Formats: sequence, structure tokens, C-alpha cells
Amino acid sequence: MKKILVAIITVLIISCNEKPTTGFSLSGTTNGFEDGSLLYLDYDNKVLDSVEIKDNAFVFTTKLPKAPMKLWLHNKDFSNYTAFWAENKPMTLDATNTDFRNAMITGSESEKLSASLYKKIDTLPRSERQKLEMEFVKNNPSSIVSASMLSIYATTWGKEKTTELYEQFSKENKESEFGQEIARYIELNKQPKIGEQFVDFESENQIGQLKKLSDLKGKAVLLEFWASWCGPCRQENPNLVKTYKEFNPKGFEIFAVSLDQNKEDWLKAIQKDSLDWEHVSDLKGSRNEASLIYGVNGIPDNYLIAENGKIIGRNLRGEQLNEKLKEILE
Repeated sequence: MKKILVAIITVLIISCNEKPTTGFSLSGTTNGFEDGSLLYLDYDNKVLDSVEIKDNAFVFTTKLPKAPMKLWLHNKDFSNYTAFWAENKPMTLDATNTDFRNAMITGSESEKLSASLYKKIDTLPRSERQKLEMEFVKNNPSSIVSASMLSIYATTWGKEKTTELYEQFSKENKESEFGQEIARYIELNKQPKIGEQFVDFESENQIGQLKKLSDLKGKAVLLEFWASWCGPCRQENPNLVKTYKEFNPKGFEIFAVSLDQNKEDWLKAIQKDSLDWEHVSDLKGSRNEASLIYGVNGIPDNYLIAENGKIIGRNLRGEQLNEKLKEILE
């Protein structure tokens, strides 16, 4: 009997000392929504869950694939939306007197840290914003918010600064998906300068054939970075078509790298804009390998490579490009 009592007491003591298990939930209040309206919870452009609003209130009890993770909450037409860092804890959203973008979200330390930063920099000029963002990453090396931010700004801040900040990260941050993306950028980035030799790479064309930039060595080559969704790129394409028709017979080629993710959109844009030159893409968007090698942080962008393989210009457009081609080909 004594043994049984001791066993029961031991179980009770252990139970009392155990921390209660919790999971993610989001309880929210809204304004102006009709009963039955749907809200969606997205991660990486995929819907994780949806709920109906009743009496301008809702509750998500979604099982997260990982945590912390950045989620998007929005209605069907995205007229109300917000992004926030979710953790495996009960969280709340209060949009009673505002829209989702300005809602008060509580319950997540990662979200609290992120919100405090953006409250400081929201109205600042870009140069001042960047300085504070760098300081934030430096001062919070264990926060997933820092890892996410550095993965976004790596190509903008450059290899040297990115490496400096990355090396201070916690082991967990380095092993995160964001940390792995940063490490890949640091490994790949060469960012050749004007006067230096081009850096070779290979990628698949529209029909899956591997093509190398060096396949065009011996010709003047414009290494063009673009995408079907890039408005300025598409606006410039008619000028590029004219340039190609004029100078291609004289030894000029274009090697176009798309930062698309959707192959169908990429192929349609090539056809619609009549882009009759070499095209490649790994369909990884901003994580395109060639763009990481060359340090591209915005498109359109390009490198003009002379017949001897030296880079002789960057981001040349219209008449500026034409004049340079006349100089080297005529």
C-alpha cells in the first residue's frame, strides 16, 4: 500500500512540475465584416487555414509546421491584410478600430521585436532605415527576425557586410532556412566589376537544355537580368529588340537570365515581347543562382561583356548601350 501511495505522489509531483503544452492560436476582433466572411492564413503563398468571421470575431487554432514563422492574414480580396511572426503560443489580434495593417498583435516575442523596429523606421528616409536595420540585425543575432531580414537584404548590403553580420548569428539562426539562404549567397557571390573577366555559370533554357554563358565567348554579350513580372523590364524590351536586330549581325548576343518562378509566365513573356535570343532560368526567383553570383539586387540589370571576356559596362540601356556597341563592334 505504501508503494502505491509513493507512486501516486510521485506522479502528482511530476505532473505539477510539467509545463502545460500549448500551441498556436490567434483570437481576433475586427470591424465591418459580415458574418460568414472568410479570413485566410498564408505561409509562402500557400493557404494554411481559413475561418469564418462571426460577430466580428474569429479564432484560428492552426497547427504550425514550424515556429516562429511569418504568416499573412487576409480576407478574400486582400483589402484587409497583415503579416506577423507567429509562435506556438496563444496570440491575439485587435482590429476593432482600425484595419489589419495597423492591428495590435500580441503573444509573440518575435512579432513584438519586429513591430518595435518598424515603428522606429516607418517614416525614415531609406539611408536612415538601412542603418537602423543593420544595427537591429547586429544587436539581435539570435532572433529569427534578424535572419529573415538579412536574407532579404544580403544582395543590397553586399557580401562583406552580410558575412560580418552572419558570422555573429546563433547556431540555430545559421541552420534556419534564412541562414542557409544567406550562406548560399556568401558562397556564390563574386560580383565581378567593370574591367574584370566575366564569371561563368550554366542554367537551363526553355526546353531544359543546359546553357553556359561561356558558350558565347568571343562575341560581345549582354548578360541581361529580367523577369516577366518586372514592369520596367518589359517596357525596355522593345528597345532591346531593336538593338539586337541592329547589332546581332555584327557579333552581338544577349544571354537573358529570368528571375521568374512560374515557367509558363516566363515563356509567355518571351513570346509576347519577341525576344529572339538565348534565355535561361532556374525558376528560383530572387534566389536565382546567376543573380547571386553577379550581385543583382534589382531588375532590370545587365553586364556588357566584350569579345575578350572583360566586363565593359553595367546597366546600360537604350542609346547608351547602342553607343557602346558601336564603339566595340564598328
